[in-house]
Amino acid sequence: MTRRKLLAGNWKMYKTVAEARQFAEQLGRRSTDLAAVSDYAVCPPFTALQTLRVILPTAVALGAQNVHPEANGAYTGEISVAMLAELGVSYVIVGHSERRALFDEGDEFVAQKVASVLQAGLIPILCVGENQAQRERGQAFEVVARQTQAALADVAGDALAGLVIAYEPVWAIGSGHTPTPVDAQQVISHIRSVVADSKGAAGAVSVRILYGGSVKPTNIDDFTHQPDIDGALVGGASLAADSFADMALAMNGRVRG
Repeated sequence: MTRRKLLAGNWKMYKTVAEARQFAEQLGRRSTDLAAVSDYAVCPPFTALQTLRVILPTAVALGAQNVHPEANGAYTGEISVAMLAELGVSYVIVGHSERRALFDEGDEFVAQKVASVLQAGLIPILCVGENQAQRERGQAFEVVARQTQAALADVAGDALAGLVIAYEPVWAIGSGHTPTPVDAQQVISHIRSVVADSKGAAGAVSVRILYGGSVKPTNIDDFTHQPDIDGALVGGASLAADSFADMALAMNGRVRG
């Protein structure tokens, strides 16, 4: 089965509305570099979603960085799936390591978010990955297996086609250090086997699994040309329009003319 590659940018807490508008205008001038063979998304702060909905190139989907699993309620500062859908959001990042570490989000809460996003017809980007201490103890496979199984516990096998998983080794995010593409492929292949064992081989084949962690234009193709790596979830290198477009070119086996 051929899976479409996905390049998704996670802007984290960067860019005002004006800066987001400038990014979209600059990316629009390079929209021909966003080949139709792949999918693209940017996940800005909530404040920029409405603006980007209007002015992003049509090839680029909107994503959100977080969501609350409840439909509504007394959850000050949170946002629901319905609110995101109304703003044209297609993808929602769930279980990012920074949410797990800084905001104490556990596997059960992450699983609730995955279920809520899928139920609304949106696409969760489920983040899994080990930290430095876990890696040094040789626990990478164990950690990603636990996180994946927990998050998908209540997801039916036939719903997996609407799911994206992002393997982000925590020690690599923003550090400038990355695993080798072969190392990343081994972990991602293991994630796919975990999905197959728990949800069935057919579903596992359809799931797109991305790599994330210090991805940039000069190394993205090394990762995305591995057989089980279906794209990238990118932080800092996604903040500049030219960098985003250059990554799209490299992912698709092209260079800027």
